[in-house]
Amino acid sequence: GWAPSSLAALSQVLRLERSRRTGIVFPLQKLERYLAPGTDTARFHLFQPGLGALQRAEALFTSGQGHTIDYVSSAVRMDHAPPPALPEVCFIGRSNVGKSSLIRALFSLAPEVEVRVSKTPGHTKKMNFFKVGKYFTLVDMPGYGYRAPQDFVEMVEAYLQERRNLKRTFLLVDGVVGLQKMDHVAVEMLEEFGIPYVMVLTKIDRVSRGQLLKNVLGIQEFVKENTQGCFPQLFLVSSVEFSGVHLLRCFVAHVTGNLPAVEAT
Repeated sequence: GWAPSSLAALSQVLRLERSRRTGIVFPLQKLERYLAPGTDTARFHLFQPGLGALQRAEALFTSGQGHTIDYVSSAVRMDHAPPPALPEVCFIGRSNVGKSSLIRALFSLAPEVEVRVSKTPGHTKKMNFFKVGKYFTLVDMPGYGYRAPQDFVEMVEAYLQERRNLKRTFLLVDGVVGLQKMDHVAVEMLEEFGIPYVMVLTKIDRVSRGQLLKNVLGIQEFVKENTQGCFPQLFLVSSVEFSGVHLLRCFVAHVTGNLPAVEAT
């Protein structure tokens, strides 16, 4: 019985028996076992880094001497945003999708970074910028839908259209309920602006395997049929159990140009 927080570090995950280890690092692969024979699984394996890449990515997310990870500033308008000096990724999603919890899990090896996680959905009212050393910036965007800030559309649309250093947008979708009406609106916006993005299914610890598989296959089909700019592989995460967090760190490092060669397992 491991305390979930201890699994924030890859070295602890590697001590687990093999199937549990695979389930935490590659939750999509764990799900793959339950597919009907003959199902096309290519989209389950598009990003499958080896141990070396996972470890290099983890080092970027670990604060230390000469490598500071820090909250930089918040902004409600683009002219308040920090200068676009580094490659950048942003996280968007519905107000109660677990965005701040996921960002806190990503930064769990830099405990001095304060990511406010509220019990009240819609707590993030501003764009919050976090600087990861000299490598990249991560932006926590306000949630859309329920309790979204009044100027949400102007703020987020302006950011997505104007931010020249934005490398990838991470669209968080609730893994329990799947794509909702507001998520479709977000997809349309990203498609219209021609922004490259990736879908991340959150809260996978709260949903049955059958329902999760149904949601994954449905969303994969939606991505295939209706999107141009979405990365075809979904990312599954649990901020509680750290499932998928190591892989997501690696993908962030990769898309920001800090892991140029990601070797396959």
